Amino acid sequence: ASSVLHRCVFRAGGAQGPRPEPGGGQSALTGREKALVSLFAFLYRKKLKSTSKYIYQTLFLNGENSDIKICALGEEWNLHKIYLCQSGYFSSMFSGSWKESNMNIIELEIPDQNIDIEALQVAFGSLYRDDVLIKPSRVVALLAAACMLQLDGLIQQCGETMKETINAKTVCGYYNSAGTYGLDSVKKKCLEWLLNNLMTHQSVELFKELSINLMKQLISSSNLFVMQVEMDVYTALKKWMFLQLVPSWNGSLKQLLTEADAWFAKRRKDFENDIAFLESEQGNAFLSVFTHLRLQYIISDLASARIIERDSLIPSEWLSSVYKQQWFAMLRAEQDNDIGPQEINKEELEGNSMRCGRKLAKDGDYCWRWTGFNFGFDLLVTYTNRYIIFKRNTLNQPCSGSVSLQPRRNIAFRLRLASFDSSGKIICSRTTGYQILTLEKDQEQVVMNLDSRFLIFPLYICCNFLYTSPEKKAESEALLDNSES
Repeated sequence: ASSVLHRCVFRAGGAQGPRPEPGGGQSALTGREKALVSLFAFLYRKKLKSTSKYIYQTLFLNGENSDIKICALGEEWNLHKIYLCQSGYFSSMFSGSWKESNMNIIELEIPDQNIDIEALQVAFGSLYRDDVLIKPSRVVALLAAACMLQLDGLIQQCGETMKETINAKTVCGYYNSAGTYGLDSVKKKCLEWLLNNLMTHQSVELFKELSINLMKQLISSSNLFVMQVEMDVYTALKKWMFLQLVPSWNGSLKQLLTEADAWFAKRRKDFENDIAFLESEQGNAFLSVFTHLRLQYIISDLASARIIERDSLIPSEWLSSVYKQQWFAMLRAEQDNDIGPQEINKEELEGNSMRCGRKLAKDGDYCWRWTGFNFGFDLLVTYTNRYIIFKRNTLNQPCSGSVSLQPRRNIAFRLRLASFDSSGKIICSRTTGYQILTLEKDQEQVVMNLDSRFLIFPLYICCNFLYTSPEKKAESEALLDNSES
């Protein structure tokens, strides 16, 4: 049997390669020989596995033949220099001119408060075994220990665990830890998760954990998955700011807006000279976040504009500037015959596009429009038979706002859709990318054809729109000079 197995392995191709047959080819293995090769491979793997367990139990857990003792946080580990040298931290310590290079007992200073005894136990143990089971609840402590000991493999494992276990409870902690320990890919994943879930799956706990700097990044991004319209971004910010100021509040998400409105209304009565809340001492810290709201798409809706004025959170100078900006944009659309964007300016689209979205709870037929004054462009969006269709409505259906009768109008847009699992992870997504669409009166256009195999409900649809072309500063300055002359 031994000789047969040896011949099988040799013919199958071992360390020395396959043995050629006299005719120049290579003979095939018989069924019995294949079975023996499989058995040999199984026994070999089993032996390796047993060896790994033996090393971990005998050398690490039992500390047999230890040649060095590591002391930290009141605990001791009997370890082996040859294994510790896998760590960049200890490799430098033993090979350099450090005093510890010849010591048998080393006292480690642990400057990082995230590191505890359990994290050190797992980190040291990883030097004696191939696989480490990392619990999400322990991953930050373990990452801290791995970074201190310069264990690149363990750092990578921690990063992968973090990416796979991002959810509402872990995302902020992971984001902060990734920044502290230099895991840029984890930080990016957390930011993506927040952009997708901040508006689609709001939660009191998440609002409490989001820092001012992190919220600023989210609100300023064109990739924020907005549900409904920009006014809803403002409402989310109002709830978030209230929870930052009153972190002890423990009500439900449904109660949150009412409580926030009542709290800010009470503060308004205390202010002198009618200053906005963001100009007060309490509100000043949040100014930088609210500057990234796209106010031009909030004040374009009457009900929203009235709420903004009533809340008195935003400085009146900001609003005056936006009212002026929108008035000139309206005049350009009406009197300059602005037909809309002529080319894709990604920077303009990302910084100034209207952000809006819709949730489709189940498959069916849907038709909707997003409210607000959209410069005479009444855009109807239809979902039917797995198609998403844009229609420029002018005469066929009633419209509450003014309608442009220009023969053609352009619109710059990007449409994205996504489905999420219970942890907020995207399970399917599609995007059109940035495009320019030219529509005649009452013309409709299919903008996305969806494959039913990848269609999972509820389905979240998010759009970025730009209805007017950017004002050319050179032209406006020239016009101003002429009028002054």
